[in-house]
Amino acid sequence: MHSEFPSHSSYRQQREQFLAAANTAGATLSAYAHPRCGPFGEPLSTDVAVLGDPQAKRRLVALSGTHGVEGYYGSECQIDWLKQFTPGSLPKDVAVVMIHLINPWGTAWLRRVNEDNIDLNRNHLDFGQPLPDNQAYARLHEIYACADLNGPERQRADALLAAQIAEHGWPAVMSIVEGGQHTHPDGLFFGGIAPSWSNRTLHQIIENHLAGAQTVMCFDLHTGAGEYGHPMLLTITRAPYPALPKAQSIYGPWLYTLHTGAETLSETGVAATATGYTSQALLDALPGVQLMPFVIECGTYPGPDVHRYLRDDHWLHLHGDPLDATGRAIKSSLLEQFYPADPDWRAMVGLRTRQIWAKGLRALAGEA
Repeated sequence: MHSEFPSHSSYRQQREQFLAAANTAGATLSAYAHPRCGPFGEPLSTDVAVLGDPQAKRRLVALSGTHGVEGYYGSECQIDWLKQFTPGSLPKDVAVVMIHLINPWGTAWLRRVNEDNIDLNRNHLDFGQPLPDNQAYARLHEIYACADLNGPERQRADALLAAQIAEHGWPAVMSIVEGGQHTHPDGLFFGGIAPSWSNRTLHQIIENHLAGAQTVMCFDLHTGAGEYGHPMLLTITRAPYPALPKAQSIYGPWLYTLHTGAETLSETGVAATATGYTSQALLDALPGVQLMPFVIECGTYPGPDVHRYLRDDHWLHLHGDPLDATGRAIKSSLLEQFYPADPDWRAMVGLRTRQIWAKGLRALAGEA
């Protein structure tokens, strides 16, 4: 065991608790083994728990860990819901599908990205077509590729970033950086040049557990954007989709509708210029289903702070050692940015997530 890697929040612990809660709830379980191991040599997988009739026409899906380190919030919500579940309590012809940690490597290694430095919400694309060309990112890439954590090169990178922000403003610069890019594998918000393991696995799960449904509500669970302790409910797609009016009627003014595009900015803190979102992948994979793709985004710390710690973690995996003392400090700081230790924050986001799911289940029950 590598004693230096943080163990107070671990993938192994989350998985054990999820499987135990799912078994107690009477769920049917499936595991999708990942080819890599975690920092302690532990095997990794994405697990799926299905409660209710697996052939039900209406299904509620909870998806955690798209951005690995953010998976601790999502996993805890899934575990808590399973612990409170009463067998037989689901409405007729309604099933719940819990997809636990779709990016298990990122969760285990306390990274937002996957084992290939890919941001999964920039990876759900048609790779047979030309990829989005974020040419503006190339001018900023040196900020994120510098070899110093602290030192002259980092100071130059900080100065370049500050100059860009002073000239163009924080939202404009982040719209470039967070918009995703497919030309610099060692850069930030890299979308990949082929479908990642998590991308392929999600499509297997869709085929195995969602095909045949008539109505699906999917909640992709995230942290890091927005006001501290405030869980935002969003639906993020390229364009309006057939079930959007129904989604808006269920959640009313609680639901923030965001259509992404190259020139789009959003006050939510979510990257509106990005393409390759999981929400859009679900729509594309289930064209005959009344699908409502939602995102629950729980705010943590100010954007510039989160960005700084992301840069530190990016440096660590390019030039440092995640298993030494410096790596331990960076990992602990990154975890705090995406899963604050504050018990009030955790209680608030957990409560609001349960409320959102309960409302969704009532809406699905009302279709009977």
